Order: sequence, then C-alpha cells, then structure tokens
Amino acid sequence: MDTNIPVTSQPRIVIVGCGFGGLRLAKDLADAPVQVVIIDRNNYHNFQPLLYQVATGALEADSIAYPIRKIFAGQENLFYRMADVQRVDTAHNTLETNIGSIRYDHLVLATGSLTNFFGIESIEKNAMQIKSVPNALNLRSYLFQNFETAILTEDPAERQALLNVVIVGGGPTGVEIAGSLAEMRNDVLPKDYPELDLQQMQIFIVEADGEVLGPMSKEAQVKSRAYLEDLGVQLRLSRKVQRYEEGKAYISDTEFIPTRCLIWAAGVNGSALEGLAPEVVTRNRRISVNHWNRVEGRKNVYAIGDVANMVSDDMPRGYPMLAPVAIQQAEQLARNFKRLLRGDAPLDFKYTNKGSMAIVGRNRAVVDLPGNHTFGGFFGWLTWLFVHLMTLVGFRNKAVTLISWAISYFSTDKALRLIIRPYKRSDFKDDKGKARAEHNAQTPQYTPSVPTPSAPVVGG
Repeated sequence: MDTNIPVTSQPRIVIVGCGFGGLRLAKDLADAPVQVVIIDRNNYHNFQPLLYQVATGALEADSIAYPIRKIFAGQENLFYRMADVQRVDTAHNTLETNIGSIRYDHLVLATGSLTNFFGIESIEKNAMQIKSVPNALNLRSYLFQNFETAILTEDPAERQALLNVVIVGGGPTGVEIAGSLAEMRNDVLPKDYPELDLQQMQIFIVEADGEVLGPMSKEAQVKSRAYLEDLGVQLRLSRKVQRYEEGKAYISDTEFIPTRCLIWAAGVNGSALEGLAPEVVTRNRRISVNHWNRVEGRKNVYAIGDVANMVSDDMPRGYPMLAPVAIQQAEQLARNFKRLLRGDAPLDFKYTNKGSMAIVGRNRAVVDLPGNHTFGGFFGWLTWLFVHLMTLVGFRNKAVTLISWAISYFSTDKALRLIIRPYKRSDFKDDKGKARAEHNAQTPQYTPSVPTPSAPVVGG
C-alpha cells in the first residue's frame, strides 16, 4: 500500500487529477502542514484551451504541456504518482489504482470531464474528439492524411468527403477550431496542395441551438457569427447530427453532409470515479457537492472543477464547467483546509465571474466582461492572446507560444503540418467498456461512398 509514499504524522491530502483545479490546489497547499499527493495518469499538465492549435498545426504539443514534477520541484510536502485511478473505497479511505492502493485522510477529486456523445454509438465510434494532447495530435495527422488521400482519389464524391470537415458544437471549442481550419484553408493549404482545388473544401459547424457561443452575450454571438461567415465557415444552426456512418453526417433522416472528418465538440460529462454512492453522481456524471466542495454524505471527500456539481440560487444547474470555476474552487478549498487545521469553520464558495472570450481567427475575437461590457475585433484578439499566454505554465511555454504566434501572424503560415504518427481508427473497448480510437503506423483505407438520390446532400 501507498506505493512508497513516505509515512507522516501530518494529514495526507490526495488530489486526483492535475488539471487547472488540482494544480492550483496543490500549489496553494505548499505552506500548509499537510502531505499532498497528486495522482494523474499523465506526467504532465496540459493547457486544454489551446489544444485546437495543436490539432491545426499552429503549436507543437510541448508548447501547451508541462511536466508535473517540474511544476512542483522544490515543494517539499508534495509527492506525485503516475497512475490510473480505478475506484475509491470510501469505507476504508483508500484509492485503488493500477500501481496499488493509496491511503488518504482527505480526498479531492479534480478529474475533469470526458466527451459526452449523448449515447449516439455511430458518432462515438467514428468521430474525432479534442479533449487531450493525444486527441489533438491524432486529429492533426488525420486531417493531413485526408488531404494526401484526396490527391490520389479519382472519385469526385469521395474527394469531396475527404476535404469536408464537420464540427458538431458551436461553443468556444467548435468556433475556434472552425476559424483556425478556415484560415488554414484560405492561406496555407493551397501552397501545400496545388493539385487540389481547396475552394472545394467546406467547413461546417452544426449547432443544436439557434446561435453559436450560446453562453455568451447576444452581441458576442452576432460578432462571432459574422467572423465565421466572413472566413467561409458554413453554419447549420438549430440542427443536430443524428448519426455518422459511411462518410455521411446525417442532420435528418435523409439529409447528410459528406465528410470523412467529423469533429465532436458538442458536450461533456463529468468524470466521476467508481465507488462513490450512486445518489451523489448526477446523470451527467458530475458529483454533488455542498458549498465547501465536500461530497454529499462524506466528511473527507471533496470534488472541484468540471466534475463537481455545486448548485446555488444563481446556478440551479451547477456552476459551468470552466477553468476559472475550477481555479477559484481550488483556491477556496485550500483556504478551508487551512481553516480546518486551525479548528475554524470552513467558508462557503463564492464565484467571481471574470468574463468569457473566444477567438475566431486572426484579429477576430469576442470578449464578454462583467457589467455587460462586450468588445471584439483586434482588441478582443489581443485580450484573448494575453490572457491565454499568461495562463500557460512555465516561462519556456510562454516564450515558445509567443514566438510561434508572432511567426504565424506575420507570415500567415502554420509550420507544424507534420504527420509524425499516422492515424488509423480501430475499434476496441477499454477497461471501462467505452469505445476509443487507436492510432498506429498504417495509412487509412477508405471505401468510396456516392450519395444516393434518396438522400439529399448538404453542401456537397
């Protein structure tokens, strides 16, 4: 037990996950008389808001990832173990992991979120997602493999499907990746692929709501929609992708968009651990917590960030699954741990909304600030760049990202169009029975599909 973690008389706080919440909590406990143990299946913290730039070749993966051990170098009360947590045993205060059992005095679940496919098996099986660094690298390879295959394809219908990209979800992730792909199509790809008519490449956003960027202000929605349309992105609003099979994204029973690349950015679920009482896990796999982030019915188990479902009068459906919420909950929980050690009562969490933003492309972004202040364009773009640059972990990552952005801005180029590890989708089940995508060193083979008369083609 405890995988060589030193025995101590101090309380042991085990944090599962080193995302925004877990990272902030561990740092804020550096001066507390506790032993902090971080468990994460990866040995790095990754900056998820910039994953789409890795997927589209604007940044390399190591620009947005930073080693966990390097982040906490010098923090004497912290220990890190690379492990996959399988379940929690609240009766015995232990975690079961693939490297053994780990005891805790206090447990903090900062496990983040997983892609929610809403039970649509054909999409879960065939769509690309962008929730992790491997996802982003797979998507980058897959996009450029499709272009290479399109050059060799004689069937016009199949070539069109290889060139088309359908993005499901008009939130920040969907909008940002659509804008980035549109700029790449307009400025970069024609130089790389003169054999292809890149004007035929069509980029779609399919959004179930009536506007993109639903949580943002009406002004931001209108601006972002205008930016997308100016870049040539086609919007299918108040529509849903019902299934995705044989290179067709069906938006009704008979109407489809031909595409060999469907990117799913339409929803997320919490990543609750096995072993928790069923009554504390909500339908979307978030964990019900009180205003101290304590899991309902447990005295020493907490959850923060995307996985925590904290309901308030202002947020009857729970706080949004955003990085600022996770960071602020982590900061408050660290303060409460210190209060508990002094014998003081914990304080309730109060969220401070600092605004939201989304980037659509070069000199195109929208920013909502508290007090109904909205702006966009060049100054919105600068604000987005500054906030994200300052939030990156590590001086090197900040410097490399800034230089990469500067080169891309002045040259309108994205240099990282590399197929380092060719991607092929192979169906298999992981140990939790969920479909996943596997990559290997084989080039994907496609079976040409020709639209049938009974199925109208959208944008084909």
